[in-house]
Amino acid sequence: MKIWLDGALQDIESARVSVFDHGLTVGDGIFETVKAVDGTPFALTRHLDRLTRSARGLGLPDPDHDEVRRACTAVLAANPMPLGRLRITYTGGHGPLGSDRGEHGPTLVVAVGETTRRPDSTAVVTVPWTRNERGALTGLKTTSYAENVVALARAHEQGASEALFANTVGRLCEGTGSNVFVVLDGEIHTPPVASGCLAGITRQLVIDWTGAKETDLPLEVLERAEEVFLTSTLRDVQAVHRVDGRELPGTPGPVTAKAMRIFQERSGDDLDP
Repeated sequence: MKIWLDGALQDIESARVSVFDHGLTVGDGIFETVKAVDGTPFALTRHLDRLTRSARGLGLPDPDHDEVRRACTAVLAANPMPLGRLRITYTGGHGPLGSDRGEHGPTLVVAVGETTRRPDSTAVVTVPWTRNERGALTGLKTTSYAENVVALARAHEQGASEALFANTVGRLCEGTGSNVFVVLDGEIHTPPVASGCLAGITRQLVIDWTGAKETDLPLEVLERAEEVFLTSTLRDVQAVHRVDGRELPGTPGPVTAKAMRIFQERSGDDLDP
């Protein structure tokens, strides 16, 4: 197994990042997860654009897109697999034991792990914790994921694969690593980015390809939605058959099934939409 670390391919057994790296000590870093099918990354341009937006939001230098592309190509070539989770991590680099940054410059790591296709439907739970729609990190894909780790563990305890958050004013927001869509009166709706959710790559493609509407929604909409589905890089479009204790019979419903079909067709036609 080989990864890319600071300019070159390295064996995973010997690759080392400093114990003083700001990504480790204070979570000062960003990342992207990219689906790779038979060695080809999907929607890489969109992921790199978001990586840059996240870097600017944290005040990190813009990542070098050419270098990241070279790294992705090299890692995928060195680790052939039918379906991969390509992970791009970009941190503040070696720094002091505090919030101030050092002067060594950022760390870039690109790695890939084999994965499998997700089931067509899943169960989700809501959690009592909230997303802060006005926080300094809102809308940025940072490595500060401990809240998601806690929420996802709660979901797994309840037999679900995802946990859904409201924001601080009780509006539907997002999952730990997914965006959420609901079907109301036959129409698809998803929370706007102003809710505090991440501007997901798959989310935007589903909006573009299905005409889904961005709508400010209460968390309670999950109790009456005709259909619910999730989107993410590795889920694509995944139907939800249970929300907390509520079963949604006939999952995937007709609207979700159509969205799944559209996404599969459109993403297959263009690997960098």
